[in-house]
Amino acid sequence: MSSLITAIKMNCIVIPILFITIAACNSAGHNKNEYYNNDDFSKVKKIDVHAHIETDDPAMIEQAKKDNVVLISVNVEVPDLPPVDSQQYYVLLHRHKFPDDIYYVSTFETATINQPGWADRQLSYLKNSFDSGALGIKVWKNIGMVIKDKDSNFIMIDNAVFDPIFDYLEKNNIPVLGHVGEPKNCWLPLDQMTTINDRNYFKEHPQYHMYLHPEYPSYDAIIRSRDHLLEKHPNLKFIGAHLASLEWDLDEIAKRLDKFPNMAVEPAARMGQLQFQSLTNWQKVHDFFMKYQDRIMYGTDLSAMRPDNPDTVKKTAHEGWMRDWIYLTSGDSLQSPYVNKKFKGLQLPKDVIDKIYFKNAEKWYFSRRKVE
Repeated sequence: MSSLITAIKMNCIVIPILFITIAACNSAGHNKNEYYNNDDFSKVKKIDVHAHIETDDPAMIEQAKKDNVVLISVNVEVPDLPPVDSQQYYVLLHRHKFPDDIYYVSTFETATINQPGWADRQLSYLKNSFDSGALGIKVWKNIGMVIKDKDSNFIMIDNAVFDPIFDYLEKNNIPVLGHVGEPKNCWLPLDQMTTINDRNYFKEHPQYHMYLHPEYPSYDAIIRSRDHLLEKHPNLKFIGAHLASLEWDLDEIAKRLDKFPNMAVEPAARMGQLQFQSLTNWQKVHDFFMKYQDRIMYGTDLSAMRPDNPDTVKKTAHEGWMRDWIYLTSGDSLQSPYVNKKFKGLQLPKDVIDKIYFKNAEKWYFSRRKVE
């Protein structure tokens, strides 16, 4: 699995561990009651902590540069995507050309998890990734929802088989981006789901629609396993992808943020859930962002794959980033592809926007660390 990394090193394009050098000056001198507007979008430095670049085409990176967005490309073990080492190969190619515009987090494979020496092999691969510039790792929903042990029991994220990996990450202050579980909509019939994008996704991916698979672990069991992981590893830097799969209730997210001081969240592919809640309790959504402004990062789940049309990739990325910007910065009456009714933008102050879009990611992903 390390062959591609070795090949990259041999061709002298490996990028050593780098730390972001973008000046964090967006909010300097601003009063907390001032707000950004649409014209500020391309002027403000932003980090998208959850993107997927699975191609050698640089279209999304080019659009990101134009929109003043730094990308963190997420390697992930998904059946429809290239193997994880191929994903790493793509991002290292892009980092060679765009070293200040794209970074990445690595991951590990689980296909051989029941074979002897699995954890040692994955740690070796991950250490090689960190030497090549990876900022952290990603764990995916196949843990808890797909992979099984030799006795056909589902392997949950708090399983001891992962302890050597999480021990190492905890000791070395390396963050984990965790997609554990799915939105609660996943356990509901299609016609009871709260957002359009969830209905579309689970209609197209019935294998992950848990309402159709009552023999699989429950939503509560998966969430408990993630919480138990954080209890076992209290110093682990953990970023809950997709609002930590607690997108349906901000109070539930708040409980975890209060309990686990080393946990943060990002809303990739769950912005619609925030907009849905804005319909009925705008103040609650607004106040959540204000209270936890140091624990929220901006992420989208945007992807660029082969053979996507480059112009379509650019258009989709720009429209997605702009749509989110307007929702977070303005107080306008808005519409989106995710919910059927109009909702009000959150109109967060400049200093909060700067944290969500830049400073928090700088702290969680780009703080200097010593890797042993």
